[in-house]
Amino acid sequence: MFPLSRLVMRSPCRVLTRVGAALRLSGHALHGRPPRVYGIHDRQASQCSKPYYITTPIFYVNASPHIGHVYSAVTADCLHRYKLLKGYNSRFATGTDEHGLKIQQAASNAGKEPLSFCTEISESFKHVFQRCSISYTDYIRTTEQRHTRAVEDFWMVLQSKGFLYKGTYEGWYSTPDESFLTPAQVTDGTDSEGRRIKVSSESGHKVPSWNNSPCSIRGPHHLNTGVCKHAEVVWPGVTDSVCKVEWMKEDNYMFRLSDFRTEVLRWLRSNPKVIRPVKFHDLVLQWLEDDDIPDLSVSRQKSRLQWGIPVPGDPEQTIYVWLDALVNYLTVVGYPQNHAQWWTAVHHVVGKDILKFHAIYWPAFLMAAGLPLPRMIYVHSHWTVEGKKMSKSLGNVINPLDAIEKFSADGLRYFLLRQGVPDSDCDYYDDKVVKVCNSELADALGGLLNRCTAPSLNPAQLYPRFSNTCFPKEENCGKAVSDDYRMMEAVSALPVVVERHFENLNIYKALEAISACVRLTNRFVQRHAPWKLDRKEDQQWLDTILHVSLECLRMYGILLQPVVPGLADKILSRLGVAPEERSWDSLNFLRRYEGGDCVLEGRALGPDLGVLFSRLERSPVKRKTPKMATTQDEGKS
Repeated sequence: MFPLSRLVMRSPCRVLTRVGAALRLSGHALHGRPPRVYGIHDRQASQCSKPYYITTPIFYVNASPHIGHVYSAVTADCLHRYKLLKGYNSRFATGTDEHGLKIQQAASNAGKEPLSFCTEISESFKHVFQRCSISYTDYIRTTEQRHTRAVEDFWMVLQSKGFLYKGTYEGWYSTPDESFLTPAQVTDGTDSEGRRIKVSSESGHKVPSWNNSPCSIRGPHHLNTGVCKHAEVVWPGVTDSVCKVEWMKEDNYMFRLSDFRTEVLRWLRSNPKVIRPVKFHDLVLQWLEDDDIPDLSVSRQKSRLQWGIPVPGDPEQTIYVWLDALVNYLTVVGYPQNHAQWWTAVHHVVGKDILKFHAIYWPAFLMAAGLPLPRMIYVHSHWTVEGKKMSKSLGNVINPLDAIEKFSADGLRYFLLRQGVPDSDCDYYDDKVVKVCNSELADALGGLLNRCTAPSLNPAQLYPRFSNTCFPKEENCGKAVSDDYRMMEAVSALPVVVERHFENLNIYKALEAISACVRLTNRFVQRHAPWKLDRKEDQQWLDTILHVSLECLRMYGILLQPVVPGLADKILSRLGVAPEERSWDSLNFLRRYEGGDCVLEGRALGPDLGVLFSRLERSPVKRKTPKMATTQDEGKS
């Protein structure tokens, strides 16, 4: 006996979804525009809903967006849409980081004013996100006046509490990283020509010799001997420019970071799930336990850095770009006046290369300012391309717009979330995208929808009726067989499985579970071959087979909305599922099996929108690439 009430666990958020937001995915996504997110209540009217605030890094405008940026954005977008389905009042912020020496130099090299240079690149990010159906509610640029005001206020709070002081910073500064380096952050290595180099142990930036003489990063003797005041460094990612790592000695403002080492450690130890996956939580603990945490320089002399926010009351100093950038998360929610409701619900999605800034510096800044700490920091790894790190010199940087043209927005989203494993680097190549999308979207899911809604099987084009006689609770009493009950059990448990994986940022595992159930449903249909049944004698069983199959498709359509909004809309629209019937609370699988009512039974199916997902063609020629590669540059905050 298999009662579904025994199989389906009830989520604690299901009561909230009665009054929460439902995700209506319009046909706009099918025409290259992002589907709008509609709520049953607007933001002002939905105060009864629980707030949820999700952020991406704000992306550095040193170059155009690539697939790594899109992966961060799609991951956060998926979590945002998922929370909307659960009835949360969700807010989703992304944007661009536009200050710093690297931008100042890039704009100068391009012969443009910094602001116009930043605007051009920022607009390209907006365009890519629109094409990828990224449904952000807030887009922040650090050159906006609202952000300048927030940063100035945050600075003055730190200063008033005694956590800032004027001191002399002496050490290495990496322009590509916009980061100060300690000797412990630099390791020895060799370049492709066998020369001794220094490599940043965190970012992977390479420091070859200067003027063909060995460069050992030891200390201020470089300034006195004239051998090396600075060293070259390869700027990775999409630029491959040559920049400088400089030995600096200048009077700056310092933040008392060392005062917060114990507090940050205590926070992490008492919240073992605050950084996910756990691999990265353990890594941050190791950093704090093994290394001294020196005070942090939080300003630069204006003579060196003009493109930034001036220090309040000291126009000869410019606020350190990382402090400036991190405050964006507060700016979005109205800091310093109206941030309280949202700030207690903040969740960050970041790349592993910027973990230290978000897991050590940012919590310390917040502690010093007396503000709540992030609820969660979701960390993901990077993407390689055919086994190599993305590099402009290799010509293997994946342009998201090109990928969308080849695979569609939903195809690209599905691949990234299906193949993206947060705690290890993932590999991208076109043939893999084709294989995954053809197998799971075009053939398995699209084929199932096409067969079960075909006029040849359902000439009336109605949602078929379920027969408890054909599919009773007791096995061997009807026409259903043992494998049918196993399939029904798996689909009934699917919402709980997907919820657990979404909450842990294991979206790929959620999609594995959905894909496995789609395969089971296809086997169910193939096993009973409704196209072979006699309509006069077996109409009830034929209708029951189709009813169960469409119920499975309805479940998959609802669960896939955060991942592939356009395809999910096509599935649910074809089944005749109304917008208000697409929330998490609607995941009540096969109510007729339990003797309940199914509101869809007997309802007309929606219009035939054609093929769910067109099969993709494989590339006939595989591009050869050189061997040398550089490090992927994900973004800054």
